Amino acid sequence: MALVKFSGIGIKSVSATVPKNIVETSKLLDYHSEKHLTSFIETTGVKERRIADKDMCSSDLCYDAAINLFNESDIKTEEVGALIFISQTPDYRVPGTSIIMQDRLKLSKSTLAFDVNMTCSGYIYGLFLAYSLANLHGVDNVLLLVGETLSKITSKRDKSTGLLLGDGGSATLISKGDKYGDSFFSLNTDGSSYESVIVPSGGFRNMSSEESLADKQDEEGNIRNDEQIRMDGMDVFSFAVSKIPKDIKRLLDFAGKDINDFDRFVFHQANKYMMKVIGKKAKLDASKMLFSIEKYGNTSGVSIPLTIADQKAHLQNNDLLLLNGIGAGFSWGSAILNFVDCTVLNVNEL
Repeated sequence: MALVKFSGIGIKSVSATVPKNIVETSKLLDYHSEKHLTSFIETTGVKERRIADKDMCSSDLCYDAAINLFNESDIKTEEVGALIFISQTPDYRVPGTSIIMQDRLKLSKSTLAFDVNMTCSGYIYGLFLAYSLANLHGVDNVLLLVGETLSKITSKRDKSTGLLLGDGGSATLISKGDKYGDSFFSLNTDGSSYESVIVPSGGFRNMSSEESLADKQDEEGNIRNDEQIRMDGMDVFSFAVSKIPKDIKRLLDFAGKDINDFDRFVFHQANKYMMKVIGKKAKLDASKMLFSIEKYGNTSGVSIPLTIADQKAHLQNNDLLLLNGIGAGFSWGSAILNFVDCTVLNVNEL
């Protein structure tokens, strides 16, 4: 477990964009029974999701979020020293999408830019990387883009992921400033359960083939091919409710904080039931938890900034926030941040 403290670095602005296309869970009767859909909504909280069309990439959603962010910011694009793009659904295998976004956003050619392949813990890891870069002499502003179009690697006939995963993009600007005070991060990895959430084929361990693209039905009745995401929900749930409350406790001890010190809790929107169980085990005030999963589903690493944007009315200046995310691998992390003079834009549709 890595425990890290930063001083004088914080989030200056947050923007999020989602596709216009709304898919209501209750109407997916061509693929699932009414009984299953009703049970799924009650358990996960996912009433609807935003789904990108075939020509829309995660970078398009992030680009829109970034343009909106800069239109409302006193920071100019040429003042960005580093760009981080986090996604499991990049534009191409080569080159990295961050490289393309540097030119598309008209950032300086001296901008440091790189991609990171992270799942639902991506925003926490991305913030850590952004804070680390902003901590360097010569880098005053870092643009963090987190975007996903997971619908493109999801089977509609998967009883879990086919109803859970949604699309979205976000842009977060991280800057220096004494007003931000101290921030704290905990980052963790356990690769022994990597098969719990996986796209088995299409990479270089199991390359794309006619066989990997053929639909198969598993013992639970899910129909998907090997280039679509599969998730063992019970493994994820068991791991998350076991590890996250302990991780939060360790981070609180490291930061010298009490769970009652926080104004809001913004967790990765994995599953509403799971989030509530984690909250109960962490002994936090459930009324301080922010949710957006009902409207957008699980958007992986996008879900935390998307929730901040969607629930901005419930955030106040100088709030103390606790963020948490857990994703495939497993990879998980938590962050304690001061929400100071942060510009949060309304969620935009593209």
